[in-house]
Amino acid sequence: MLVDDLHLLDGASAMLLRQLLDARVIRLICTVRSGEATTAAVAALTNGDQAHRIDLTVFNTGQVEEVLRAGLGGPVGRRTLHELHAASGGNALYLRELVSGALAGGTLAYDGEIWELAEDTLPTTPKLSELVGARLAAADQAARPLLELLALCEPIGLGDAQVIASAAVLEALEAEGLINVATDRRRTTLTLSHPLYGEVLRSTVPALRRRELLVAQAERTRAHGARRREDALHMATWLLAATGSADPATLVQAAALARHAHEYQQVTKLLEALPEDSRTYSSCLLHGEALMQLGNEWKAADALLAEAEVRAVGEAERVEAALARSWNLFWMGAFTDEPLQVNDTARKAVTDPVSRHLLTLNEGLLRNFSGQAIQGLALLDDLEVDPRQAPHIDVWVAAAKSKTAALALLGRTTEAVEWGEHAYAAHLKIREQEIGPHPAGQLNPLLVTLADAGQLAAARETAERALAGTMNVGIALAWVWAASFRGRVEWLAGDIGEARRWHAECLARSRTYHLDRSMYYGLAGLAASAAVLGDLDAAEKALAELRRLPSMGFAAGEEDLGEAWLHAARGDLTQARKVLAAAADKAHEAGHISSEMMLLTDIARLGGAEDVVNRLADLAPSCEGAFTSARVHLAAALAADDPQQLKDAADELEAIGAYLLAAEAATAAALSWRRSGHTRRATAATNQAEACAAHCPGVRTPLLASHEATSALTNREREVALLAAVGSPSKDIATKLHLSVRTVDNHLQHAYAKLGVSTRRELAEALGVHMVQRATVDMRRMQVQ
Repeated sequence: MLVDDLHLLDGASAMLLRQLLDARVIRLICTVRSGEATTAAVAALTNGDQAHRIDLTVFNTGQVEEVLRAGLGGPVGRRTLHELHAASGGNALYLRELVSGALAGGTLAYDGEIWELAEDTLPTTPKLSELVGARLAAADQAARPLLELLALCEPIGLGDAQVIASAAVLEALEAEGLINVATDRRRTTLTLSHPLYGEVLRSTVPALRRRELLVAQAERTRAHGARRREDALHMATWLLAATGSADPATLVQAAALARHAHEYQQVTKLLEALPEDSRTYSSCLLHGEALMQLGNEWKAADALLAEAEVRAVGEAERVEAALARSWNLFWMGAFTDEPLQVNDTARKAVTDPVSRHLLTLNEGLLRNFSGQAIQGLALLDDLEVDPRQAPHIDVWVAAAKSKTAALALLGRTTEAVEWGEHAYAAHLKIREQEIGPHPAGQLNPLLVTLADAGQLAAARETAERALAGTMNVGIALAWVWAASFRGRVEWLAGDIGEARRWHAECLARSRTYHLDRSMYYGLAGLAASAAVLGDLDAAEKALAELRRLPSMGFAAGEEDLGEAWLHAARGDLTQARKVLAAAADKAHEAGHISSEMMLLTDIARLGGAEDVVNRLADLAPSCEGAFTSARVHLAAALAADDPQQLKDAADELEAIGAYLLAAEAATAAALSWRRSGHTRRATAATNQAEACAAHCPGVRTPLLASHEATSALTNREREVALLAAVGSPSKDIATKLHLSVRTVDNHLQHAYAKLGVSTRRELAEALGVHMVQRATVDMRRMQVQ
């Protein structure tokens, strides 16, 4: 028997249940709300050795994610998870009502990859309002003004609270758990104890009452002398919310404070209220930079930054405006030539050596991020080691970030890790009033560097710091790149499902803010991940959209992984290798050694080890890190079909956390040993392969798929069989492999004989290809439903 809210049960009913329990007629499952008073009879039910008590505490972020994924049937975006956890406070009941309200209102939606909550929307339900309202009703009516003020202005100082409510009221609110009281040195502040209390209270405060409370609090703060640094920001925000306007000087001062706190959304709200005739060079620059950081439309930001250029007085201001405008055109407008042209025009117009130095550094960082790492890095020779010695902090921050990325792309991973860690530490030490970009953005190129160096665990941890840092202040631009690079880390580690999830998150938020550059890499990663997971429809869709976007050039060639693995999923390994070879040439031309080695390794995995083993060995001295040697050893082992070399490569790859490559190497070693009769060694290698593959759920690659069945086939027979299994006619196979139809049929007949099958359907089942096809069919059925 299930009894909800057992504490509400009357004494007679509780006594009857006790008797039924003692007679072992029923098993009782019940819920009791914490802190509620109960009768003696109810207490008797829940006490004693027979009762098993489970206290449901508030959910942490991981538990909220698990609950949401189970309830919604799919992954939930990190921003959505963050907002729902913060709003619910981990309360299971509140969480359920928030999700129900969002689903009913259409603000929580699934895009085919991930569940995302629309920006700035957190709908409540009538039940949620009732629940929170009932909780707030426990407060005395005399406490209502203070609760309303907290909902609008929290945190507020104890002195301001005592103006509105008596000491007895304050003590009662704290005792009832409705407010939190915190003391920091000599200052005591009050906040509401749950985020939803503020949501519900704000929805019930009438407009005139809201205005009265906000204006009064602003006047109290002014009367205190507005001594604290944040007072100007609070006053401007309150007056703006109350009256729709504020003193222009206060608005600009508040916007500058918000910018230093990385609260870019607040910057835009404040400066949008600034009268047009009060706009200045500084306000236009602040506003344009804020829009860029938030990821809003680049045209609006460009117009403001162009206006800042016009209003600039002197070379220093003109250079500062040109720098900001070039960054906006590059990152937000997805242009490459235009920002370089803005930078070059500004450099030709200035005479001051310091200004010319800044613009040279800016050209270097733009070239680094657009794929021209060799040229870009050469322009950063004069980059100061200590940012406090730099003439412009923002330029140093961006240039330092790009230097880390360029060093990584060029294979100088040891130097890249050292510089990246130095740049991040230096960024953190810069005095807050001098800095604009958030330090978490400095972690993005560092996590790419750590991954390429084979430090995958460190890269994953760095990605989490980058995501958390940018999420907390709502910086879309840095966050989407952190999500994309986190997906790349998971791709290298072999957890392709997680890689797909992170690329989908990058893509969803990039679409929201029209960030074409990050959208490009989100689509590229999604296409590759979906192909390896056997979702061919999703891979094709992502590739079609990808081809309509401009390429950035960063990590050249890696954007072609999706097309290559889509061919591989269809069994066309020859075409997959051709695509990868062309992509590797692209990376080679750009000097991106790390990307070239990744692409060449994939050629080796898809049957072309003999074609790339020498090139990988030639590149190895120019590319540092554990991943380099592991890739070279894997390709050499595959080319030689040497089981011990394959086993050693598997150990090396497993040690750095590249589990998919390790599983493939161990699988190949097991097959080689089994063919030579070394059963015990083959079994050990198989166990290692299975253990590594467990880190890569849902993944099927040619090296992993049905090797037990195909171990007797030659490489050519296996390639022909894979193409036939996915439905390719013999004529098409002959064209792709440059063979005659008769030769194709002969290879196919040999494969039939070795595998003991007689039809292509049976061949597909023997090779496991039907699993890929079934995944595609199931996805289509889901879309129809």
